[in-house]
Amino acid sequence: MTIVVGMVPTPAARAALEAATEEAALRGSRLVVVNAVRSGAYVDADVLGDEERQAVAERLTARGVDHEIRRLDGEGDTVDQILKVAQETGADMLVIGMRRRSPVGKFLMGSSAQRLLLDAPCPVLAVKQPR
Repeated sequence: MTIVVGMVPTPAARAALEAATEEAALRGSRLVVVNAVRSGAYVDADVLGDEERQAVAERLTARGVDHEIRRLDGEGDTVDQILKVAQETGADMLVIGMRRRSPVGKFLMGSSAQRLLLDAPCPVLAVKQPR
């Protein structure tokens, strides 16, 4: 079994990573952590730094979770990148973090979470960011 989680350095994504780690440990599943970077972005706040990537790897190892951390550098839309990994790995579950957005914010920026929920090839666990 494989669980895929999208990870960027935000509270919502960290909550998703924690939930995905719990699920992977509970199910004995492999966890694939995907850090997708926007296409054409020279500087991107969504990139996991080396220290954070190492800290994630250490936490997963300490929990006994078989894992892989993938950083995808601008190979198209970030949602498409995550969906591609879910498809390639035959994911049994996709875990995503969600944050509250206003209706105007959803309209102007689109909704990556909505696209992932609707287009994922497997069940999706949506996790709210902590308050």
